[in-house]
Amino acid sequence: MTARFLGRSIFGDPANAGKVLSREEANALLDSWVLNDKLRVHMRQVGNLMQRWAAEKEGLDEAGQWRWEMAGLLHDADWDQWPDQHCSKIVTELEARNIDPEIIRAIASHGPIHFGVEPESRMDQMLYAFDELSGLIHAYSLMRETGYEGMDVAGVKKRLKSKGFAANVSRDDIQDACTRANISLEDLIDFIVKHQGDFQKTLDGNSES
Repeated sequence: MTARFLGRSIFGDPANAGKVLSREEANALLDSWVLNDKLRVHMRQVGNLMQRWAAEKEGLDEAGQWRWEMAGLLHDADWDQWPDQHCSKIVTELEARNIDPEIIRAIASHGPIHFGVEPESRMDQMLYAFDELSGLIHAYSLMRETGYEGMDVAGVKKRLKSKGFAANVSRDDIQDACTRANISLEDLIDFIVKHQGDFQKTLDGNSES
């Protein structure tokens, strides 16, 4: 990833708190900006993880869950076509659409070493935590005959220790994210494997219908 410091830590207008895109609008933005199918899958997986965490761990209602999901769904929206503008382009786009500043800031802080924005809120921290590890776990599922079925924490940790596996995934970012979110690596892996595996079944089912 090309480092692109955003040079600021405040995003959006506080007056827009609670304002979101509809699911249809968010999916339309994703589909028009992201042409790479693998990246689309990654973004939808992270969106699902954010929604499940918001529901199970934060106790948020449907509106709150969608705010978290939207942050995950759109966090890499500009990476495919405009990698040199990641993530300033999606941040600017959402500001122009008067979206909730918390959502925009979460996207801006999902790679602090790259964007120079510290993950502060719980939404910030969990988007950062899910992003890299979700990708590695999905890569691991693709090399297993049974996919996510039977995947365990020990197997994922073994792949994490193998520097040649999913070499583009930053192990330092994963550890940093766990520390910031005050969650153990094992618990984070367990949550991702469970929910990403269930979500993958849904994606596979939709592609067959």
